[in-house]
Amino acid sequence: MKISVMDAGNYFRGLLLLMRKDRKVSQEETDLMKRIGKALGFAEGFCVNAICEILENRFIEDAPPEFSSKELAARFIRDGLALAFSDNEYDPSEEQWLRATAERNGIDPELFAREQEEAAGRRALPGRLEVDDMTVSHS
Repeated sequence: MKISVMDAGNYFRGLLLLMRKDRKVSQEETDLMKRIGKALGFAEGFCVNAICEILENRFIEDAPPEFSSKELAARFIRDGLALAFSDNEYDPSEEQWLRATAERNGIDPELFAREQEEAAGRRALPGRLEVDDMTVSHS
């Protein structure tokens, strides 16, 4: 799937915001965010900096991201759930924020519930993330 630079930025920023919802950043989340940042074409140094500063950065608006398509939003939800469950602690604030993101992007609540149930039943991270099938278009 081709996505715009703006959608790529919203994707990464949105996952950073999700990561800070429980007020801690685990090693699993850090590793996953580096992988996601790389897939979206962001420099490793930028990703590491953003991850390290997310808990204290008050300048990032906390609103759920809005994407250019429902398909991209659904992919974000799936990767967001993978991130939220990566540390084996699915915090209620993470769930609430992901639900708000789904609602803002017109994702059916039943689809969200199915995706959440599937993510909760996994014993490990999925082999491939949704972001792995994206290409950022700079045109």
